Amino acid sequence: MPDYTRRARKRFSQNFLHDPHVIQRIIELIQPGADECLVEIGPGQAALTRPLLEHAAKLDVIEIDGDLAAWLKNEFRDDSDRLDIHHADVLAFDFSTLQSDKLRIIGNLPYNISTPVLFHLLNYPGLIKDMLFMLQRELVDRICASPRNRQYGRLSVMLQYHCRAESLMIVKPGAFTPAPKVDSAIVRLTPRQPEQPAMNIDDFSRLVKDAFSQRRKTIRNALRHYFTPADFEQMQITARKRPEEFSIADYVMMSNYLQSSGT
Repeated sequence: MPDYTRRARKRFSQNFLHDPHVIQRIIELIQPGADECLVEIGPGQAALTRPLLEHAAKLDVIEIDGDLAAWLKNEFRDDSDRLDIHHADVLAFDFSTLQSDKLRIIGNLPYNISTPVLFHLLNYPGLIKDMLFMLQRELVDRICASPRNRQYGRLSVMLQYHCRAESLMIVKPGAFTPAPKVDSAIVRLTPRQPEQPAMNIDDFSRLVKDAFSQRRKTIRNALRHYFTPADFEQMQITARKRPEEFSIADYVMMSNYLQSSGT
């Protein structure tokens, strides 16, 4: 195999997983079924691709690095009937083009694009069965955070609105080459129907984004362009609280109040 490790590309934020115990544990967490369609984002040097192919009937991989994509096509030329290699930017990839409505998505996501990738995948709510990602530990903590936790923010609200989020294990830097400077963690995201749906998901998303854009402000000041003091009283919202003190249901209620009142 070409020595890609020696020249991992910073512009792609590449850190290649190599620890066999971590790889085996990830496969155990995925539990790939023979009749399932799997999608791997950023296969890199195929540390997960090989064991995934041992279980999966169909595997799609998305790789932005042209050299790695070419190497993968050559390395797995005998598996072309079960493995499709897409040389593409995942942020521009249309997952609806894949021939399944129950995709299982796996990936060791580059730290520099993790959040944009997660928001991109939220555009396919009915297509995805579950997602299992290796991310920076701090990001996983933010995804899984509860209200009144300093990690709780826009990412927590939006991902937990759409998905059940579970932090599964910590992975130390030595599992990668080159080793990152921080711990990683594995998170499982399982799409679900929200218990209290927003009447307009775009307005809900915009309101949440604006609420946390100045998170040290009170909710009254952060959302002053949305609500008057009388509106907060009508919603029975304590306007002096800060954005991180409100639950997902609170934000849904505020968003739906906007829709109902026409403000």
